Amino acid sequence: MQAGLIQQAIARALGAGPDEAAAAAPLVTVTTSGDRIQDRRLAEIGGKGLFTKEIEEALLAGRIDCAVHSLKDMPAELPPGLVIGAVPAREDPRDVLVARSATSLAALPRGARLGTSSLRRQAQALHARPDLEVVSLRGNVDTRLRRFDDGEFDAIVTARAALLRLGLERLAAATIDPREAPPAPGQGALAVEVRAADLEAPWLAALRDPAASLAVAAERGALLALEGSCRTAVGAYARFVEGRLRLTVEALTPDGAARFRREGEIAAADGEAAARALGLALGAEIRAEGGARLEPA
Repeated sequence: MQAGLIQQAIARALGAGPDEAAAAAPLVTVTTSGDRIQDRRLAEIGGKGLFTKEIEEALLAGRIDCAVHSLKDMPAELPPGLVIGAVPAREDPRDVLVARSATSLAALPRGARLGTSSLRRQAQALHARPDLEVVSLRGNVDTRLRRFDDGEFDAIVTARAALLRLGLERLAAATIDPREAPPAPGQGALAVEVRAADLEAPWLAALRDPAASLAVAAERGALLALEGSCRTAVGAYARFVEGRLRLTVEALTPDGAARFRREGEIAAADGEAAARALGLALGAEIRAEGGARLEPA
């Protein structure tokens, strides 16, 4: 679905009509290691790079001209020669709780089973509710919802954007406050990855959304400073308030017992370089404070 949206946007940028999209920007499906391995946490099998490795190899080899990713699944650093060429308009970045009767994390029964594959969501949930039993839950949205319906979990946490794209937002029992529990850096955004030599292609410019690009520049700056991976519980949330970009960054110990937070802001007009610098600065402060406690034992 995500690739199809970008395919249509590229076709429009190239002057092709909706019926000509397949010819103007043909889709090439690449199955990644992250897609194939569904029975273990990403932290155990190599991290976020498992969702991008095979696709990036195809991009570097010239077999494809661009790659479409969920930005939250992209590592902080990209392989040499590759760049994020465009960030289109962003979907809602917040997390949601899917539950049978509870309307908040606080309302879940003591010892409830909470499903998630995200170390960040695990740590944030345990910070708020140390009594919860957090159970690994991987797979696409349909798979996770099916396991929830089968009674394996009392609740699950997922991205609101994922439910919106599937028309399933009605399933959200509660939307989690992104200032209290910041989502993954780049959550809700798509990234169009290209070869560095193609960065100035006119069709790429047509895909870029300035507000989304600015926000994710700040969030990914924090991710880079914190060496964010699936082995580090990092959240970042950038939003616009009266012409300024405000950024909340946090990192937690894997068990949620300790949380380290920083907030800062810049004028939105300062641009992407300043936004990235803000994220880097806040992330570095958290790294200095949290140190080795932020890494798994």
